[in-house]
Formats: sequence, structure tokens, C-alpha cells
Amino acid sequence: MLRFTLLGPVQVIVDGAPLTGIAPRHRAVLAYLLLNAGRVISIERLIDAMWGYDQPDTARSQIHASITAIRKVLRGAGVVNLLETRAGGYVAQSEAGQVDAQEFTELAAAGELRKALELWSGEALEDVHAHYITGVRELWNDRRLSAYERLVEGELAAGLHGELLDELAAQVTANPLREKLNGHLVLALHRAGRQADALAAARSYRTVLADEQGLDPGHAFTELERAVLADDPALRLVDEVPALPLAGVASALHLAGEVPALREEVPALRLAGEVPALRLVDDPALRLAGGAPVVTGPPRRSTFLPYDIPDFSGRTAELERLVGEYPGPAVVTIDGMAGIGKTTLAVHVAHRLAARYPDGRLFIDLQAHTAGREPLDAAAALEILLRQLGVPADRIPVTLVERSALWRAELADRRTLAVLDNVLDAAHVRPLLPGHSDTLVLITSRRRLVDLDGAQALSVDVMGEQDAAELFERIVGERAGREPEAVREVLQLCGHLPLAIRISAARLQHRPRWTVSYLAGRLRDHRRLLDGVSAAFTVSYEQLDEAEQRMFRLLGQVPGRDIDACGAAALAGIPEDEAEELLEGLLDAHMLLQFEPGRYTFHDLLREHARSIAEDDGAVLGLLTYYLHRARAAMDQLYPYSVGQREGIPQPAAPIAPIRDAAEAIAWLDAERSNIIATAVHGPEICVGMLALTMRPFLDGQAHHDDALTLHTLALRRSRKFGHREFEERALADLAWTYWRLGEYERAEEHAHQALDACQEAYERARALLTLGNVALRRRRDEQAEQYLEQALDLTRIAADTWGEANVLGILALALDRAGRPEEARRHLDLALALHRKVGNPAGEAMILNHLGVVLRHQGELAQARARHEQAAALYRKLGNTADEAAALNGLAEAADDPAGAVGEHTAALALADLARNRPEQARAHDGLARAHLALGRPEQACEHGRVALGLYEELGVPEAGEVRAFLEHAG
Repeated sequence: MLRFTLLGPVQVIVDGAPLTGIAPRHRAVLAYLLLNAGRVISIERLIDAMWGYDQPDTARSQIHASITAIRKVLRGAGVVNLLETRAGGYVAQSEAGQVDAQEFTELAAAGELRKALELWSGEALEDVHAHYITGVRELWNDRRLSAYERLVEGELAAGLHGELLDELAAQVTANPLREKLNGHLVLALHRAGRQADALAAARSYRTVLADEQGLDPGHAFTELERAVLADDPALRLVDEVPALPLAGVASALHLAGEVPALREEVPALRLAGEVPALRLVDDPALRLAGGAPVVTGPPRRSTFLPYDIPDFSGRTAELERLVGEYPGPAVVTIDGMAGIGKTTLAVHVAHRLAARYPDGRLFIDLQAHTAGREPLDAAAALEILLRQLGVPADRIPVTLVERSALWRAELADRRTLAVLDNVLDAAHVRPLLPGHSDTLVLITSRRRLVDLDGAQALSVDVMGEQDAAELFERIVGERAGREPEAVREVLQLCGHLPLAIRISAARLQHRPRWTVSYLAGRLRDHRRLLDGVSAAFTVSYEQLDEAEQRMFRLLGQVPGRDIDACGAAALAGIPEDEAEELLEGLLDAHMLLQFEPGRYTFHDLLREHARSIAEDDGAVLGLLTYYLHRARAAMDQLYPYSVGQREGIPQPAAPIAPIRDAAEAIAWLDAERSNIIATAVHGPEICVGMLALTMRPFLDGQAHHDDALTLHTLALRRSRKFGHREFEERALADLAWTYWRLGEYERAEEHAHQALDACQEAYERARALLTLGNVALRRRRDEQAEQYLEQALDLTRIAADTWGEANVLGILALALDRAGRPEEARRHLDLALALHRKVGNPAGEAMILNHLGVVLRHQGELAQARARHEQAAALYRKLGNTADEAAALNGLAEAADDPAGAVGEHTAALALADLARNRPEQARAHDGLARAHLALGRPEQACEHGRVALGLYEELGVPEAGEVRAFLEHAG
């Protein structure tokens, strides 16, 4: 049997055994073809996927070699026809059940979520490296979380809150900003009778969200928090059976020796979600000292170790000591300078020893040397570690002394391994040490913990020559083997420091035209950079010339992830070519990294060093101003019909590099979006209103709604602070629209009414009315919707706003269609389509085509309806608008004349809606899948999708909830 795994390490498994002999680069090629199974992938697309812009001259021959190598290994295993060569490229022809990623998607769509999640064995594409990997890995890991959230929704509805608590707490710890996960934890705690803990979890999420993103939770979370505070009966399960009395019954029956009677009570106990695995034999081990039995569950085994990097190299002596000398209980400290590889070593050792510690493998980062974070205090650390052990929150005491005692007691009878990473000093970690137990504790710190009694110390030094060469060769690949003398010189210039070796080797890896000798020559001029290990960053800074030092300090102020030469020029107030020369100088001095051509970033430790010596001289204002004017130039290319909306923005004082076409505009915005938002949030308190006005069509059109909320909320706060009424009005209208997009209808109405009260300009008033019309239509307040939209239409015509008029006509047509006036609706849509085409608005054209599909379907013209939805989906796909493409695919499925086809189209829509976090279309897809599955005779899958749809519709507060509730009653 042939099997491909992508949801973890990329492997080819034949008859249960993984095939060897496929190199990491070849597995990256295979994974890309499997992810696109059934599609012909051109060699140019494969090259772009593997290397991006930084393609080697041998890229084409390397792809051919990869395909040949993959086929050779597969043929040796008796697999012949998997990869086919076509005129346009290559295609992977996998069969059903062969690719775990495809199986996960199918199982998730079918509602078999627990089974789908069991397919994962780590991070997606865990052990391969290529240009495409990061984005794909993030996408699939987000799909995994979304599936888990859906699973929890169903299990909470089934009354399994008690069984979910520890698992949910661990997921929230790993993903603290996922609002739905946090909401599930709060509800589970509340249903378990732990109201105080539920409220504490809600407060914790509020704090993290405010600290990390400056935002408040959404409406649904706020309502849940309010309901928990009021102990609202609506949060309880229907016919919920109290857990404690059942436990009392069970205990009483067992204590009385009534084991048969206890068996009769087990279904009730399970229904209450209290004890998942009761012991139903009269086991003497269950008896108390006085002879009475007790009820126990199975022991909990937890694994929280981070990823073990695939290119770990060397450290033979350290490994021999750690793995050989400490197979049993011990406390071992691993100390060394920043960048020496302490955490990497500790995690690798923990994975090597994991099998010896079956009762738990724990990990915690105490953040003693994490930029921008305070060290995690011992009390908070103990709470996390106890939760990792499976201790319920209601058993964890408040004080440090009590928590430390409980920690020691829990470890007393377990074989456990714990990695305590990033420790400040001995006092920081002392309360976390076990008492007498079979526990191995590995502690990493930049300091030598000489006063930690009983600890065995291991100081990690720079790597030996052989180990350093192995690390360099694993990163660089075959080029290193061709120039052994040059490799040796590079390692000497790097002082055998692992961090420096990784920086230099990665630099070479991302510059395929360089030789190792060329790299050595460039490093030779900066030898003192790496001579002194203990003061490497300070020494390297002192060796820069005055202009480079200034640029380094200025870059330390930049809030964003990376920067290009134009941005650096604006930051420093110098010409672009001079800025690029300085950036290249810093790159050559290993003070900056470059992961893609033309963009510069810091290693995390160097960023921390730059920030520590940066001086606030107002330079970030120049960068923010550059972002404003460059974004305006990009918007003028992408949205020429809305140029008039940006006329109030002053022209730049200095020339801004032009943007030649729409493709360049999209590329620049995609590269800079996160930097622009970060600079707006953390930079100077001006320009934000103009920046929000400039960015709004892109953020909306590309479904970057979270960034839109951040930017428009910031614009509203600062406009009110500084009395900028014009920007306040626009921010209110923009927030109203964005909340509508996200399905936060109450917030959308609230901000739209505020905008109407504040706005004088016809354009902004029309936008607010359009939002109110959309919300009313969504809630089936049809007469109200028509009134709002007619008013908006009048205002757009008064303002001669052709674009706005077309948008309003498109939504008004849906209201007219619902009111039984389809011909009038068709006339509105025909006019709207003509107007959008007149102003050159393809996104508006796609929207109208989609609405035409809805109206045609209601008139029974299914073939024409599907044609319009297909046209809309193609346009949205071309524009990169996943949120609205999901709407078009849902419409396509609803106009399908066979349920099997509808399942496929709703599933595709759901994947896009999940990606864009588009709750209305998620609900619509689940609703459609429920009805299609029922039509195919699959009532269980229908009910699973129906329950998820019901939950989403209830969150949205729309009438469809009642319809799905009736559907579930019928289907059940």
C-alpha cells in the first residue's frame, strides 16, 4: 500500500515502511506536486515554488534531477505511474486515500474531525525547505486549528466539556490569540462549574489581545463573557445532568460494594462528561485504606517538546554526556553565550531521551532573555507546568509555595522529563525543581547557575572544527563539498560560533551564484566581527563606519519585520542608492539578513541589540510618510476609479519611486502590508487617518479584515484624540463596513449609526447607509433594508459617485428580489454591471455577476445562474479575493442540480472561507453541506455540518439559525 504524508515529515510510505533515499530538496518538489495533485504544474512554476526570485542558473536542471530521483525511488518500490510528464509540465496522479493532506480535507468536510486531526504527526511539511514552504505550512496549520475549533464546538454541544478542559487549555497556551479557542475554553470551564476560572480565562484573553494587537475581543466573545458573569441559563446544555451528584452516586454504589449497580449508572456518568474511562471491575487497587474502593481514570501522558530541527549537527561530546550519563533523575544546567545553541541542544536531547520518560515530556520558555518580554515568574511557570501534567485548574493553588509543593508531589511517582528554557538565574528556577522523583530536568541559561545546589553543569562552547563543518555543509549542501579549504576558512572567520555559522551559511544558501571562496573573501575584511565571541555584536557595531552605525541604530527603531532600500532611504533621509549601499554594507558585516532580494531584516538577537542602542530622533515619521505616499501610488494603479477619494492627501515633499503597473502594486503591498500596519501602530501618532483612507480598498478587497480593523480603530482613536473630525467620520464608516464583512452585525450597526450622526459628506453617509442596508438584509428586515439602500442610492447620485451607485444598486437588487420583484432586480443589476465596467472596477463586476446568479437561481434558471457564479469566481480568483470567491463558490453549489457536485463546491468554498475567516460564508458552506449530505443519504455527516452551521448562524444572530434548527430536528 502506497501512502504520502505531508502533515508532519514529508515521507513516502510503502506497506507501512518509509522509503529512504529521497533528499530533502526532492521531497520538497514531490510535496508541491502532491499538494497540487491532478493539476499540470509547469517547470517554471516549480522553479518559482522552490526558489522564488533567487533562482540558481541550474534551477531547470535541478528540477529535472529531482523528478528523475523521485521516479527512481518510486520505481524501486514498484510505483510506476504516480508522476506523469505532460506537454505543460508534470502532474502527480495520486489515488484516493494516498495523500494524508487530501484525506484530512475530505474527512474535515465530512465532519469526521477527530479522525482528520489524528492524521497529523507534527507541523505541515516539517522537514523540507523551499520558497513555498512557509506560506503553505501556515495555511495548513491554520486549517488544522480551524478543524480543531469545529471539533470542540461539536463536543461541547455533546456535553463533553469535562473531557476537553486540559486539551483546550494546552491549545490556548499554544495559540493565545485565537478568539474561538479562548471562547471554547471559557464555555467549557463554565459548564464544568468553574465560573471563576472561566472569567479568569476571559480576562487573560482580553489582556493578551490588548497587549499584542491593541484590540478588544469580538462581539460573540464579549457576549459569552457577559453570560458567564451572569450565570446565564442559556449557556447550559439541554437536560444537563449535574456531574457531582452522579459522581456521588457512583462513589456510594462502589463503596457499598454495588459494582453491578455502578455499571448501570455508567451511561449517565458518561453523558455528563465526567469520567471518561471508569474502572468497572472491583479492583483492590481502587480501595481506600479502610477497604472502600475509589473510581480512577487512566494516567495522562503529555508531550510538549518543541520541534527537533532536522539539520542538528555535532555536539558529540555533549550528547554522549547528556544521553549517557543522565538516563535517570537529575537536574542538569546547560549554559553558554547567546546564539551558542543551548535550546537546540536541550530539545534534541529531550527527544532522544523521550522514550525513557513515559509520564510526560514538558517544556516551558521562561523568557529571561526574550526581547520585549518580562521573564515569566515562577508562580506563572508552575501553573503552566502543572497544566501540562494534566492537573485541573481548580486544583492549582494560588501561592508560589503551595504550587511548588504540588509540583513536587505530582512528580513524586512519575518518570517525567522537563526542559526549563531561557532561565534568568538560580533564584528564578529554584521553585521549579522537583523533590525526590524520577524526573530529569534540563535547564538552559546564558548564565552559569553555580549556586543551584545539586545541579550538574554543562557549559556549551563554540563548535569543534568537524562539527562546525557538518553544520555548514548540512545547510549549504553540495557547494560546501566542492571547496573544503574555503569552508574551513569561513568557519575560522565565524569563530566556530553556531549562530554565526548559520548566518553565513544561510547567506550563501540564498545566493546561489556565490561560491564559498567568494563568501570567505567578503568575510575576511570583517574578521574582528567574529574574533571575540562574548562581545560579538558590540565589536561588530564598533567596526562599522559612522554612516553604517547610524543606519543600524535607525533600523533598530523600525517596528516592521523587514525593509527595502526605498524605506531605509526615507527612514534615514538620504538618497535611495546611498541607503542601498549602507544596507549592503550591513549585510556584508552580518548585521542584517536577506531572505529575498532587495529586502533586509535582523536576526532576532541583532534586532534586540539594535533596539538597545537606538535613539528616537523622529526618523520613523519619515518612514511612515513614505509608506503613505507609496501606498497611495499603489492604490492609484489598482483602483483608478477611486483616485478622487485620495485627493485630500498632500503630495510628498520628495519624489517617491513610481509604481509601473498593477502587478508591481500588488507585489509591493503584499511585501509591506504587515510593516505598514506595525509602523502605524507603534510609530508616531500622525498620518494614520490618511493612511487608513489610502489602504482601505486594498485591505477590504484582499480580505485583510483583521488589519483593516487594527488600522481603522487606530485612526478613530487618534482622530478623536487630535480633533480630526473628517478622519473620525471616515474611520467610523470604514469600521462599520469591516465589521459587516466579519459578520459582527451589532458592531457594524453601532458604528454605521455613529457615522451617520457624525458625517456631513454625502459619500460617507452613503457608505454608512449601505452597511445598514446590508445588515438589515442579512437579518431579513427587508423593508428596512430597502429604505436604507434607497437613501444611499440617492446620496451616491447627488455626489455623482458612479462606483458607489453601482455598489448600492447591486445590494438593492437582492432586496427587491427577496420582495418578489425579480424583473426590477434584474434591471438594477444590469445597470450596476454597466457602471462597474464603465469605471473599470473588476471587483464590483464580480460582485454583480454573483448577485445575478442568486436572482437567476431564484427564478429557476440554474444553468444561467451557475454561469454567472463561475464568472464571478474566476474574477475573484484573479483578484486574489478569497473571501468573495467563497461566496461565488457557495452560490455555484446552491445552483447545482446534483448533491454530489454541491458537496465538492461547498467544500471548496469552506476552505476559502476558513482561510479568509469569513464566518457568513463558513456558515453558508456548512449549511449547504448538511443539506447535500442528507440528500445523499448521509444523515450523520448532515447533522455534523448542520450543528456547526447552527453555531455560526447563532453567533451571527441571523434567521437562518431557526431554519437549520428545524433541519436538524428533521434530519435527526
